[in-house]
Amino acid sequence: MPEVKKADDDGVQIDLISGERMENMTSMEKIRMILDGVHEGNIVILEEGLSPDEESRLIEVTMTEISPDEFNGIEIETYPQSGSTDSGLLNRLMGKDETKKLTVIGPANQIETLHKDETLISALVSRK
Repeated sequence: MPEVKKADDDGVQIDLISGERMENMTSMEKIRMILDGVHEGNIVILEEGLSPDEESRLIEVTMTEISPDEFNGIEIETYPQSGSTDSGLLNRLMGKDETKKLTVIGPANQIETLHKDETLISALVSRK
Protein backbone atom coordinates (compact mmCIF):
# COMPACT_ATOMS: atom_id res chain seq x y z
CA MET A 1 0.00 0.00 0.00
CA PRO A 2 1.41 3.46 -0.86
CA GLU A 3 2.52 5.71 1.99
CA VAL A 4 -0.16 8.24 2.91
CA LYS A 5 0.69 11.65 4.31
CA LYS A 6 -1.13 12.30 7.60
CA ALA A 7 -3.04 15.48 8.48
CA ASP A 8 -1.26 17.83 10.86
CA ASP A 9 -2.72 18.95 14.19
CA ASP A 10 -4.54 21.86 12.52
CA GLY A 11 -6.69 19.76 10.23
CA VAL A 12 -8.98 16.78 9.98
CA GLN A 13 -8.00 13.99 7.61
CA ILE A 14 -10.75 12.66 5.35
CA ASP A 15 -10.21 9.25 3.76
CA LEU A 16 -12.34 8.75 0.61
CA ILE A 17 -12.31 5.02 -0.07
CA SER A 18 -13.40 3.73 -3.47
CA GLY A 19 -15.61 0.71 -3.98
CA GLU A 20 -12.85 -0.74 -6.14
CA ARG A 21 -10.42 -0.71 -3.21
CA MET A 22 -12.90 -2.52 -0.96
CA GLU A 23 -14.36 -5.05 -3.42
CA ASN A 24 -11.76 -7.76 -2.77
CA MET A 25 -11.55 -7.26 1.00
CA THR A 26 -13.20 -9.53 3.55
CA SER A 27 -15.77 -8.02 5.89
CA MET A 28 -13.30 -7.99 8.78
CA GLU A 29 -10.60 -6.35 6.63
CA LYS A 30 -13.07 -3.57 5.76
CA ILE A 31 -14.09 -3.12 9.40
CA ARG A 32 -10.48 -3.07 10.60
CA MET A 33 -9.48 -0.53 7.92
CA ILE A 34 -12.41 1.73 8.91
CA LEU A 35 -11.79 1.48 12.65
CA ASP A 36 -8.03 1.97 12.29
CA GLY A 37 -8.72 5.22 10.41
CA VAL A 38 -11.32 6.40 12.92
CA HIS A 39 -9.02 5.53 15.86
CA GLU A 40 -6.50 7.93 14.28
CA GLY A 41 -9.18 10.66 14.26
CA ASN A 42 -9.91 10.45 10.53
CA ILE A 43 -13.27 10.80 8.82
CA VAL A 44 -13.81 7.80 6.53
CA ILE A 45 -16.10 8.08 3.51
CA LEU A 46 -16.97 4.88 1.67
CA GLU A 47 -18.05 5.21 -1.95
CA GLU A 48 -20.16 2.05 -1.87
CA GLY A 49 -20.89 1.52 1.81
CA LEU A 50 -21.19 -1.72 3.72
CA SER A 51 -23.77 -4.48 3.64
CA PRO A 52 -26.28 -4.51 6.51
CA ASP A 53 -24.40 -7.44 8.08
CA GLU A 54 -21.08 -5.59 7.79
CA GLU A 55 -22.60 -2.46 9.34
CA SER A 56 -23.92 -4.52 12.26
CA ARG A 57 -20.53 -6.15 12.72
CA LEU A 58 -18.81 -2.73 12.57
CA ILE A 59 -21.03 -1.53 15.41
CA GLU A 60 -20.39 -4.72 17.43
CA VAL A 61 -16.61 -4.43 17.05
CA THR A 62 -16.76 -0.71 17.84
CA MET A 63 -18.62 -1.40 21.09
CA THR A 64 -15.86 -3.76 22.24
CA GLU A 65 -13.19 -1.11 21.54
CA ILE A 66 -14.78 1.85 23.35
CA SER A 67 -12.66 3.19 26.19
CA PRO A 68 -13.52 6.45 28.00
CA ASP A 69 -10.10 8.08 27.70
CA GLU A 70 -9.07 6.79 24.27
CA PHE A 71 -11.95 5.91 21.94
CA ASN A 72 -15.52 7.24 22.22
CA GLY A 73 -16.98 5.18 19.39
CA ILE A 74 -18.16 6.12 15.91
CA GLU A 75 -20.78 8.23 14.23
CA ILE A 76 -22.08 6.64 11.03
CA GLU A 77 -24.44 8.05 8.40
CA THR A 78 -25.46 6.37 5.16
CA TYR A 79 -27.69 7.15 2.22
CA PRO A 80 -28.38 5.31 -1.05
CA GLN A 81 -26.84 6.61 -4.25
CA SER A 82 -29.26 7.65 -6.99
CA GLY A 83 -30.61 4.76 -8.98
CA SER A 84 -30.04 2.22 -6.23
CA THR A 85 -33.57 2.63 -4.82
CA ASP A 86 -35.43 1.81 -8.06
CA SER A 87 -35.52 -1.92 -7.39
CA GLY A 88 -34.87 -1.71 -3.64
CA LEU A 89 -37.99 -3.55 -2.51
CA LEU A 90 -37.62 -6.25 -5.17
CA ASN A 91 -33.94 -6.72 -4.28
CA ARG A 92 -34.78 -7.04 -0.58
CA LEU A 93 -37.51 -9.58 -1.33
CA MET A 94 -35.05 -11.55 -3.46
CA GLY A 95 -32.43 -11.39 -0.70
CA LYS A 96 -30.11 -9.07 -2.61
CA ASP A 97 -28.81 -6.30 -0.35
CA GLU A 98 -27.85 -3.13 -2.19
CA THR A 99 -24.55 -1.75 -0.88
CA LYS A 100 -24.09 1.05 -3.42
CA LYS A 101 -24.49 3.86 -0.91
CA LEU A 102 -22.26 6.61 0.37
CA THR A 103 -21.28 6.10 4.02
CA VAL A 104 -19.61 8.64 6.31
CA ILE A 105 -17.91 7.31 9.47
CA GLY A 106 -15.97 9.28 12.04
CA PRO A 107 -15.04 9.54 15.70
CA ALA A 108 -18.17 10.13 17.80
CA ASN A 109 -16.51 13.02 19.62
CA GLN A 110 -15.47 14.79 16.40
CA ILE A 111 -18.41 14.45 14.01
CA GLU A 112 -21.99 15.58 14.53
CA THR A 113 -24.71 15.08 11.94
CA LEU A 114 -26.54 18.36 11.38
CA HIS A 115 -28.93 17.22 8.63
CA LYS A 116 -29.64 14.07 6.68
CA ASP A 117 -32.10 13.35 3.89
CA GLU A 118 -32.08 11.14 0.79
CA THR A 119 -29.67 13.42 -1.10
CA LEU A 120 -27.56 15.16 1.56
CA ILE A 121 -25.60 14.44 4.70
CA SER A 122 -24.45 17.62 6.43
CA ALA A 123 -22.02 17.17 9.31
CA LEU A 124 -20.00 19.35 11.64
CA VAL A 125 -16.46 18.04 12.05
CA SER A 126 -14.24 19.29 14.87
CA ARG A 127 -10.58 18.76 15.62
CA LYS A 128 -9.48 16.40 18.38
